[in-house]
Amino acid sequence: MPMDLQHFWGAVLALSILIYVLLDGFDLGVGILFGLNRDEAQRRDMMGSIAPVWDGNETWLIVVGTVLFGAFPVVYSIFLSAFYLPVALLLVALILRGVAFEFRYKTHRGRWIWDFGFVAGSAVASFVQGAAIGAMVAGITVDGRNFAGSPFDWVAPFPLLCGFGLVAGYALLGAAWLVLKTEGELRDWAWHWIPRLMTAVIVFVGLALVGTLIGDFRVVDRWLAQPWLFLLPVLASLAAWQLYRACAKQRSDWHPYALTSVLFLTAYLMLAGSFWPWLVPYDLTLAQAAAPQASLEFLFWGAGVVVLPVILVYTGVVYWVFRGKVAPGQQYH
Repeated sequence: MPMDLQHFWGAVLALSILIYVLLDGFDLGVGILFGLNRDEAQRRDMMGSIAPVWDGNETWLIVVGTVLFGAFPVVYSIFLSAFYLPVALLLVALILRGVAFEFRYKTHRGRWIWDFGFVAGSAVASFVQGAAIGAMVAGITVDGRNFAGSPFDWVAPFPLLCGFGLVAGYALLGAAWLVLKTEGELRDWAWHWIPRLMTAVIVFVGLALVGTLIGDFRVVDRWLAQPWLFLLPVLASLAAWQLYRACAKQRSDWHPYALTSVLFLTAYLMLAGSFWPWLVPYDLTLAQAAAPQASLEFLFWGAGVVVLPVILVYTGVVYWVFRGKVAPGQQYH
């Protein structure tokens, strides 16, 4: 039973992170692309495409934090100590982004302020997530069950490179979402940006690979020990090729988001395969980091049986109700 609950909450944590990346990733990407479009009508349509779902998407970030705090408290402690500044920046950016989302509709002369806040909040939130991932790949200094490094360890070339790479990746996901959800000139504009952003993502991935080899990170040894991981870049390459083909033909509006989701899924599986079974690479395993059995059971009956199903149902219902295209000029507000 203890091992069952440990793996249950490990699976919930992994699934919650993936759902957050795929869902909040596209609305953060739309916010990044918002700064590249100067047409007010199209800007309103961009916001209208994410207005019904953006705040619900962030629920999964709360789920991730809750599972870490309740089921893997030592991991929560280490990560919060290592990434205190990125987490603080993330929260400020998400708050600024949410406020700007609502306030820009209430003013005219000061709209540029909230437009800037919406773009900056989206970009900063995306950047710090990527930087944190890069710092994990590079390695976190842990002494026993405590973080022993500097709060500025994440301010290094490789994590910063990963931060910019995730900004480009989320922007790609956002462009794919706009193709899926909008019509007319905005849809064509989004199609135009997809191959450019795909190229940028490929460049960042190539630089990250070089940085990984130069840095001699331990993750390289994991790859050599598990050759099946090399199949994932092959799958990602096929998805990228199909995405370029979809941009050339522009036949189906659902192809870009589906293919971009495959790219993110393969990247996520590569990270998961590189780290498993460590939750804090490469110091604490899932079993070592898990909370006591009583805590896992309490969390299971409260959050696992009641809260998680409600969140899943709520998410599914919202996306079902607001399915289909957002017509030009159709405002959620």
